[in-house]
Amino acid sequence: MKFVVLALLATVATAAPQYAAPAPAPRYGDSSEEVPIIRHDFVQGDYGGYQLDMETGNGIKVSESGAPGADGAIASSGSYSYTAPDGTPVHVQFVADENGYQPQSDLLPVAPAFPHPIPQFVLDQIAFAAEEDSRKKSAPSRGYGAPQ
Repeated sequence: MKFVVLALLATVATAAPQYAAPAPAPRYGDSSEEVPIIRHDFVQGDYGGYQLDMETGNGIKVSESGAPGADGAIASSGSYSYTAPDGTPVHVQFVADENGYQPQSDLLPVAPAFPHPIPQFVLDQIAFAAEEDSRKKSAPSRGYGAPQ
């Protein structure tokens, strides 16, 4: 009897449909094109400094150099450029040091100059909040409890 049950389980297991794992989605768009590295020059300098120059077959260019800066962290600067999917040429210059990553490009958004004009509805809301605060301060306290 045990043999029959075991044979029946083996038959069911082999008859079960076998599912293949789905193919992974492409990571960078639908293209499976391999992009060649045209130039890759990396020079390791003394005491942690370096110089990197790289260019790929699809027009990406990187030039960067760095050296130990404040507190032993690497301070680097350089630039990179590429063509955006819409055809816009992108060029970014940057500095990365103890003050963080600081990119510069004509394509980066720029905050409006300060002080910029404050809309009237904002000024009205500030005045309303100030009136509310002054009313709450002048009202006697009733002890601990839920805010009113």
